[in-house]
Amino acid sequence: MREAENGGTACQLNLDLILPGETDEIGRFEKLEKLLEEKHGIDDVHVRKDSDRTELCIHYDPEKVQLSQILNLAHGAGADINKRYRAASWFIRGMDSAQCAYMIEYALNRTRGVLQANVAYASERLVVEFDNNLITKKQIESQVQALNFELEEPEKGHACSFHAHGGGLAPMLEIPLVVAAGVLLFVGYFLGIKEGPTTAIPTTFFVMAMVAAGFFPVRGALSSVKQGICDIETLMVLAAVGAAFTGAWFEGAFLLFLFSLGHGLEHRAMDKARRALEELGKLRPEKARVKVNGEIKEVLVNEVKRGDTVVVRPGDRVPLDGTILSGTSSLDQATITGESVPVAKGPGDQVFAGTINSEAALEVQVTKLSGESVLARIIDMVAEAEAQKSPTQRLAQKMERKFVPIVLVCAPALTIVLMLMQTSFKEALLRGISLLVAASPCALAIATPAAVLAAVTRAARGGVLIKGGAYLEALGKVSAIAFDKTGTLTVGKPQIVSINPVGGVEENHLLAVAASAESHSSHPLAIAIVDGAKSRNLKLENAESSEAIHGRGLRSMVANRSVAVGNLALFENENVPEAVTKMATDLESKGQTIMVVKHDDHFLGVLGVADQVRSETKQILYELKQLGISRNIMLSGDNATVAKAIGSDLRMDEVKAPLLPDEKVSAIRTLAKQEHVAMIGDGVNDAPALAAASVGIAMGGGGSDVALETADLVLMSEGLNKLPFAVKLARTATNTIKQNMVIALGVSALLAIASIFGFVQISQAVVLHEGSTLLVLMNGLRLLRFKA
Repeated sequence: MREAENGGTACQLNLDLILPGETDEIGRFEKLEKLLEEKHGIDDVHVRKDSDRTELCIHYDPEKVQLSQILNLAHGAGADINKRYRAASWFIRGMDSAQCAYMIEYALNRTRGVLQANVAYASERLVVEFDNNLITKKQIESQVQALNFELEEPEKGHACSFHAHGGGLAPMLEIPLVVAAGVLLFVGYFLGIKEGPTTAIPTTFFVMAMVAAGFFPVRGALSSVKQGICDIETLMVLAAVGAAFTGAWFEGAFLLFLFSLGHGLEHRAMDKARRALEELGKLRPEKARVKVNGEIKEVLVNEVKRGDTVVVRPGDRVPLDGTILSGTSSLDQATITGESVPVAKGPGDQVFAGTINSEAALEVQVTKLSGESVLARIIDMVAEAEAQKSPTQRLAQKMERKFVPIVLVCAPALTIVLMLMQTSFKEALLRGISLLVAASPCALAIATPAAVLAAVTRAARGGVLIKGGAYLEALGKVSAIAFDKTGTLTVGKPQIVSINPVGGVEENHLLAVAASAESHSSHPLAIAIVDGAKSRNLKLENAESSEAIHGRGLRSMVANRSVAVGNLALFENENVPEAVTKMATDLESKGQTIMVVKHDDHFLGVLGVADQVRSETKQILYELKQLGISRNIMLSGDNATVAKAIGSDLRMDEVKAPLLPDEKVSAIRTLAKQEHVAMIGDGVNDAPALAAASVGIAMGGGGSDVALETADLVLMSEGLNKLPFAVKLARTATNTIKQNMVIALGVSALLAIASIFGFVQISQAVVLHEGSTLLVLMNGLRLLRFKA
């Protein structure tokens, strides 16, 4: 496999493909091509064959689709792909700044066998996709350790390392060294007032301050230079050395002091975001009360096996995912689904690790190990979300890579130009150094990661799982949302909504006869009729025989009398009373599925069955309009009359029906070419359409493994209640990222201009430069307190 730039942002991926079996008689290559081409961001897929190998060529846009998603789609088709192409994740300890993250990415992405390496600086995670035939996990670990960073394989469901954040010397020494540098700087400055700033004693204090404040910047700069990278820390160290070279020891020391102080405060602020993420992990109990042969033993959750029975007392948190064996209670599921109201649970119902048992003791059979629970998967996905970089973050990294070389050229050039203009060497050099400081893109490096981590963590606390900065930003740009009808806008379970007997026939008699005829059928409409009759406590008789007529209904024998239940087509050769026909037509116009009931030779009336619209749907659609979603579109496999009736009731902007699954994909692809479109469904039947949208949103992820895997964004609760919250948060986060970019670039540009014309000194440039870095950081972390 190889990944190559084709110009612009387009990339090409070549996959050596081996499908099970010797031939492709069933068209698997074509099916794989079609599957991949349906994914948003993939432009073209084609298979190339020669005598001894088959290669899959994929052209894609890395700003719209992640490499990991392409591999996941391809995995299901190729037996060799699963064994060969792997992904691994580690905690990284020892990162002192965002530049460390860039250096690790730079080194690994140049390594043979590494397909893609991403570092989430804010959550201290490294995610690597690699070719197992060319490089192993141990070799990747060795390469990172050679850069003086420590790696630790995370236990699933743990948001942080078992060791202190940052690892190594940085957490222990950074702030003490900064404080020491500040004291030395102050003493030197005070002594300089009496003896002169360039005399031996003040200079000695300034030199010691430079050593203390410059310890970590110099270490980082040396590591970068070894990798052939000239980054922000390198610029700062060069500026400080340059200042000292001119005899401006105070300015050099002050520069490194403020730079290191800014980094120290940045780390403290980032820890706040990390602690918010860690709170998710603390929701899971460390021990479980396991019932063994009638006795209850406390064991670590990691030691509990599938099939074990755990006892959950009132007030306890559920330790692992499972199914209730006995007991009824209400569970607070806010940690998983974001629902504020406890949910009633009884035998057979699912429960999730981290949720709180409110009322009575429960016995639960464990269905998933500790690291497989929904909560564990949420924690892992959130922790790694920052590694899925957004277009803005990729742009910031590209700009940062270009900024540094430009600054390295411009600063000496400015010095030379000023000297040619008869400016003194010292002043010219200091102006050049001031430009070096002013134009360093420190704020640019931190502008996006802090906001992404804060927003994704806040979303998870609110019952919404966003799988990366790319999807957060994409949702923030969405102007249209396509909804699957059944199970999304509606409950997904047909119900009797109208009973229309002909004159002289009672409602209960009409319903009882129909339910008796349908008593052995498993068709959803039959179940709706039977459930409707049972809800009225009607006495039913078992049908002696039944014959289903496809697409029309059925004919049964009940108590030796014939009963027919179906649509008008079932009775096309019979003389249907005009009143019955009119009732059926009226109900169909309202979006109901009709069933005409005939008992022997008499028509008893018409039943109307419909899938009920969710109670919250109208309000949710209204709120989305208020948030600026210009188009709400319904996609349905139901007949056009029913779909349009429901769409009219909900005031949908557009209704497309009837649609087969592949037609839904085509509709989404067409919409995606016109504007940014999100697709929301249940994550199972709608998986292809979710993949085709700019953002695929699955609903009900708390109970669906498929939803967690297929969608870009998951509403953990049933229903649409969390959708406006997700959209509003995404838009706020996108605006925050834009604000940070404007602040970062604006301050650098203004300071650069001011430095060129001598309007600011080095010390002033450093204060404003570091101030802008802290400003964008705090602005991003505001998202942790976001309120819908």
